[in-house]
Amino acid sequence: MTYSFLDLLCLLGSVAMFLYGMKVMSEGLQKAAGDRLRNILSAMTRNRFTGMLTGIVITALIQSSSASTVMVVSFVNAGLMTLAQSMAVIFGANVGTTFTAWIIALFGFKVDTSAFILPVIACAVPLLFASASRKKSIGEFLIGFALMFMGLDLISDYVPDLQSNPDMFQFLERYASMGFISVLLFVLVGVVLTAIIQSSAATFAIVLIMCTKGWISFDLACAVVLGSNIGTTITPLLASMSGNVAAKRTAMGHLLFNMFGIVWTLAVFYPFVRLNVDITKWLGQGDPNSIFGFVNDLEANDPQLYNSIFDNSLPAGHPVLAKIAQMQFSVSFGLSMFHTIFNLINVTIMIWLTGFYVKVVEKLVSSKHMGDEEFQ
Repeated sequence: MTYSFLDLLCLLGSVAMFLYGMKVMSEGLQKAAGDRLRNILSAMTRNRFTGMLTGIVITALIQSSSASTVMVVSFVNAGLMTLAQSMAVIFGANVGTTFTAWIIALFGFKVDTSAFILPVIACAVPLLFASASRKKSIGEFLIGFALMFMGLDLISDYVPDLQSNPDMFQFLERYASMGFISVLLFVLVGVVLTAIIQSSAATFAIVLIMCTKGWISFDLACAVVLGSNIGTTITPLLASMSGNVAAKRTAMGHLLFNMFGIVWTLAVFYPFVRLNVDITKWLGQGDPNSIFGFVNDLEANDPQLYNSIFDNSLPAGHPVLAKIAQMQFSVSFGLSMFHTIFNLINVTIMIWLTGFYVKVVEKLVSSKHMGDEEFQ
């Protein structure tokens, strides 16, 4: 895998496009925001439960918790949403993102959000030349929205292609047998990996490859998925850099919400993993732990067959390939179940503590100057 200086510049340009899109979107939104838009957003987030439902639906539709939380940051930045309202939507976004994991696990594909970027720009540009200032502002908002999504897609394109080069993760195999220290290490791997590739879906795919090759067990795969929840908060944190203090608090709230979840999950990690294994087996999807032992036995007893599996030299109908495919689905199902139950329990706890949580975030991210509280 070669990664040139030009690729690095393209990555930086992608981040710049994302941040610029966020800025244009936020400014256009604030200028276009009349009573109607404010009323719609207020109705969608009138209490913590409707706000959470809004976050679930939006994230499930666009299949990106990063994009939905960035939009929430921009709404807060434009003064259209309070911090308490934004927290409820972000709680819901964490549940909504599990829909993507289930779609990948069950059907093996992800909706391509880039398909609607150019049509949005096509609709937005004529509005920029309209005589009415409100229409111009709506056009700016749509242009910013499209640039933000385009930036997110380009970031994914220009980060190092780790998913196609899974062998670079083989060194992690030697750190997979250190008990709970390994769990903490692989949580960190999940954080770093998702922060770099900006996609929890791609992290899922890499983890599945690592399990299939017998490098890590199912519990360590769960640890990586746990870490990916922190990695996804990097995008909203980036977006909030150009915002006011309310936007920064929203992004910080997203980070703290996931950190809280990781702390309680690590406290009961092994029983929690066993619960998800039992649910997966109860639903008739097999034992997610079985692939680790099967592949390692195969490597020890028949290394030639083991190598043939991964260099694609076995015929398509080979029984070992069919068995591994079945075990892969079991792992994928188990990881999706782990991710879903983790987020559901986290939201169930935190939704009742929204007020307290807002006070904590306000204490951590205080306004240093009078202008910090102004909407931008």
